[in-house]
Amino acid sequence: MISGIALVGKKIGMSREFYKTGQSVPVTVLKMETGRVIQIIDQEKRGYKAIQVGFGKIKNSKLSKAMKGYFAKKNTEPKKILKEFRVEDLNEYKEGNEFGIEIFKDIKFVDVRSKTIGKGFAGAMKRHNFSGLRASHGVSVSHRSHGSTGQRQDPGKVFKGKKMAGHMGNNKVTMHNLEVVEINNEDGLILIKGSVPGSKGTLLVIRDAIKPKSLLVKIKKEEINYLSLFLRASSLRFYLSRLMDSQNKKIPNK
Repeated sequence: MISGIALVGKKIGMSREFYKTGQSVPVTVLKMETGRVIQIIDQEKRGYKAIQVGFGKIKNSKLSKAMKGYFAKKNTEPKKILKEFRVEDLNEYKEGNEFGIEIFKDIKFVDVRSKTIGKGFAGAMKRHNFSGLRASHGVSVSHRSHGSTGQRQDPGKVFKGKKMAGHMGNNKVTMHNLEVVEINNEDGLILIKGSVPGSKGTLLVIRDAIKPKSLLVKIKKEEINYLSLFLRASSLRFYLSRLMDSQNKKIPNK
């Protein structure tokens, strides 16, 4: 895995795979694009080290004059998406280098960032899981309303961030530590366990997981069993010692 680099892909849909044990696992199929290094950004020019990577194809007629000149200067075919990734060592990259799904060869967990499905204008019960008002006597045609949203003349306004009805979904979301079930290098497909934000055809960015994995993922099932047995034994030892202490206090000294 090239550190700090991510790939742009497209969500194809969902399917299922089978582990060697026969267990069925729901997976999301992602079609990954091959990235090409367009520009090297050094510390002296911008104040940070990064590379600009282009993904996807686009017709020359859909480009502005500025972008046509930019790609002509870089002597490369036009790219639909341009992304910057900060890196530590610029010597590993050169303009024109290409990399694809092979960078995830030894990766078991990834982070996926994409845009969620838009739900349009939604009420407080659907958007924020409010319980709503009473459904019996005393409530008149406002059973699903969110209730009061402010105080009195002071402060005399609704504070920003108040949970109310509004536009739901269509937000950039990152899901961390998603398990990689299978990688198909021939077709450029990667199978991720579980769901990924967005509808079919949504563009997404996938990279190596940046957060530490859960301890339950690292520890094997046998180790978990040994740990539970140890905890049970230690708690039993504690209660037995308390019981013995109480018994010794009841026995009078001769």
